[in-house]
Amino acid sequence: QVQLVESGGGSVQPGGSLRLSCVASGLTFTRYDMRWYRQGPGKDRELVASMPVAGGSANYAASVKGRFTISRDNAKNTVYLQMSSLNVEDTAVYYCNAQHRNTLRIYYWGQGTQVTVSS
Repeated sequence: QVQLVESGGGSVQPGGSLRLSCVASGLTFTRYDMRWYRQGPGKDRELVASMPVAGGSANYAASVKGRFTISRDNAKNTVYLQMSSLNVEDTAVYYCNAQHRNTLRIYYWGQGTQVTVSS
């Protein structure tokens, strides 16, 4: 059974930082590109950052570029999202996604972790 378990969400003031983690189990982690999505109140789910298995560079949404950093530790089956200079527009539920590198038909979602930015 595949599981993606996110953690690290919480409440923070504008300008603050958080680090999200997503631990994957039940899959061969090195066969999956890893992504972070988010869904803010009343908004569609959007891709925030992606990290390929190997040999490729990370990609970011324009709204977070320069403030967020995605990384992965294949030995720990974990992907991270370091978020800094947070603002209220970053308030959302953040979801971890694992996309099989060879087929779009195989993908998994975590349950999400809430990030709230407010003063």
